[in-house]
Order: sequence, then C-alpha cells, then structure tokens
Amino acid sequence: MTIETRRQASALDNLDELAPLRAAFDLPEGVIYLDGNSLGALPFATGERVSNVVSAEWGRDLVKSWNSAGWMNLPKTVGARIAALIGADADEVVATDSTSVNLFKVVAAAARMRSGRHKIISEPGNFPTDLYMLEGLTSLLPNLELIILPRGEIAGAIDDNTAAIVLTHVHYVTAEMFDMKAMTKAAHAVGALAIWDLSHSAGAVEVNLGDAKADFAVGCGYKYLNGGPGAPAFVYVAKRHHGVAVQPLSGWHGHKRPFDFIDAYEAASGVDQFLCGTPGIIGMAALDESLKIFDRTSMKALRAKSVALCKLFIELVERDCAGYGLSLVGLRDMDVRGSHVSFRHSHGYEVMKALIHAGVIGDFRAPDHIRFGFTPLYVGFADVWDAVQCLKGILQEETYKDPEFAVRDAVT
Repeated sequence: MTIETRRQASALDNLDELAPLRAAFDLPEGVIYLDGNSLGALPFATGERVSNVVSAEWGRDLVKSWNSAGWMNLPKTVGARIAALIGADADEVVATDSTSVNLFKVVAAAARMRSGRHKIISEPGNFPTDLYMLEGLTSLLPNLELIILPRGEIAGAIDDNTAAIVLTHVHYVTAEMFDMKAMTKAAHAVGALAIWDLSHSAGAVEVNLGDAKADFAVGCGYKYLNGGPGAPAFVYVAKRHHGVAVQPLSGWHGHKRPFDFIDAYEAASGVDQFLCGTPGIIGMAALDESLKIFDRTSMKALRAKSVALCKLFIELVERDCAGYGLSLVGLRDMDVRGSHVSFRHSHGYEVMKALIHAGVIGDFRAPDHIRFGFTPLYVGFADVWDAVQCLKGILQEETYKDPEFAVRDAVT
C-alpha cells in the first residue's frame, strides 16, 4: 500500500467497513491513540455499565446482586466472550485474577501433570512478569529448572525431561509471532505441555487454541480487549485436562460447592477450578461490556485491518523519516507479526515523550524502543498518516532535545 497524501489515507478510512466502530469509543479530541497494546481505549458503553453497577446493582440492590445481577456468573460469562476470540470453547475459559497469577497457576498445574520431568523452557526477552513468575515457581519447586533459550533453539531443546514450554504468542516489543501450532506439536511430540501467553494477541490477531491443541493459555483484559486499567485476566484450560490439571491456589471460588462452607477443599471439575478469590465485579463488568463490541465484527476482519495499518505505518516511517536514526524492530513479514510496531532510536525515550506532548500517544520500552499499537477497532489510516508526519517533524526539528522530555516518568 503506497499513499502520497493525507486525502488518500482518508479515502481508505471511507472504504473501511470497520470505521463505524470508532464511534463506540470515547477518544479524546486532538489525540491519536496508538497505545491500545498497553491500555485499550474506553468504550462509551463501558462507562454506562460501570455507572449502573455502582449506582444500581451495588448502591440499590446491594448483596442481592450476586444473584439478581448475575455477579456470581460473570467470570464464566466474560470467559465465554473471550473464548470466542481465541478459538476455544466457552467452558474452557474463565476471567479471573491477573495474567501473572494465572500463569503461576497453569505452570504449577503443568509441572504436577508432568511430575517426573524437570525443565520449563522459555525465551530471553519474554515479557518480564512471565519470567519473574517462572523464577518464583522454580524457586519454590527445586526439582524444576527454568531453561531460557533463543527462540530458534527452543524446538530442538524440548526433550523427554521437559515438563512444559511457556511462550508469549506475540512478543511485546518485536511483535514477532510464534507458530503456535508447530511449537505445540513439537512439545507434544515428546510428551511436554504447551502454555501460551496471549496478552498481545487476544483481540488483535487470529488465534485458534483448539486447532493448535494448546494445553493452557493466559492473557490480560486491558490491552486489545479494552477492559480498563487492571482489568481481569483470563485463563484457558483445554477440556481434555479438566479434572486432571490441579492448580495450587485453592481459593473458595474454585471450590466445587463454595457456599457449603465446608473446611475441606473440593476442586470444581472444569475450568472453574482455576478461579480463586472473590472476583472484582466492577472490573469484571467493565470487561464484559467492552467485549460486546467484538460481536459487531470478526477476528478475520480485525486482523486484515491490523495488517494494513501496520504495513502502512512501517512504509511511511521508513520513507518519510529516513535518515533520522530510526530502525525497525522485528520481522517485516506481517504473517509473523502482531498488531504493534517498534522502532529503535538512540533517544527513544525523549522522542516518545515529545510525541505524547504533541498528541500522538505510544509508549517506550527500554532500552531504546518507541512502540506503537494499532487497534483496528478505533485506529484509522488517517491516524497513521498524521502520526508519521508528527514523528517526522519532531525528528527534523529535534524538538525531542528539549530537557523536559528527558525527565523519566515512573511508567514509560
């Protein structure tokens, strides 16, 4: 796709069948939001739903709402909505806890299922919380060893001493995408299990956990799913492992009969066992409402637009910002790239701060990456054009050298 003018970019928006979905989001005037891969934008309906939960369900109906408003079933209701986006059955996914906590659960369950094996394999540069949780688990279970290998060496290293591979489907910086089906098959060939982090996949790229025969998966609700800051995460457990996989955090919402209030724990038989404590209903309701937007489109259509947006952004940056020290991170082939794009720059932090100051919101990832997410639900082609022209101006005029942009914020 080659365009020479903003008018051409706007023409693409006029032809875009997904363009009407933008009106569902409360996007600030004058802001180009390219950070939905970190925190999704707010849907109008979500604000209305949360207001009703607070004022009516909680404020008026109080504790009755656990029954009358369906609070108790929300983890399964939301899980079923997410399941439809990731190629899973409704009874294989629940929304609960955080990605970190859910990863701990499923890796511990996998290790128990393969108790005679001692290796957990992941890759360097995986999302830090994944590696941190794996380090924590292996420190608690000294019979387990965490093996970190470059992605090109992982398949060949899986052996009959491997309990599980733990990989992020779309890398959080490079956007490089694993062949989930092939890697899972490699694990299964020697009896190992495959665990996938879908945090940068769900809602942005096509995922089919069932077809890939994945064993477990986790992911967050606040990126492309637009559930809000700290939104509940989700966990997937393949149906063939129900009643076999046992997670260690045996909280009362994972009990077979939680309201019998008996002393002894009896795990629920299905994916419900991977619930733990009482769900945060306000956050759960917000995620539930946000997910309804996906009913108006398909992952195939979203992926097609995502690819087009990313390709256009890369093309325009490399054409219009050539000579200003930017270099593309990750592979160019969109068949193996997710829905965000990173470029390196020696003053990456300052460049991103200058962009945000100018109304183009992306984010920075150490040591030198400026990162842009393309959420096809609300990002348009004219947004891409305008963002690149803004970036070009900042680089040309070197406005990023203003000392105020060098001051590091707590969150980058």
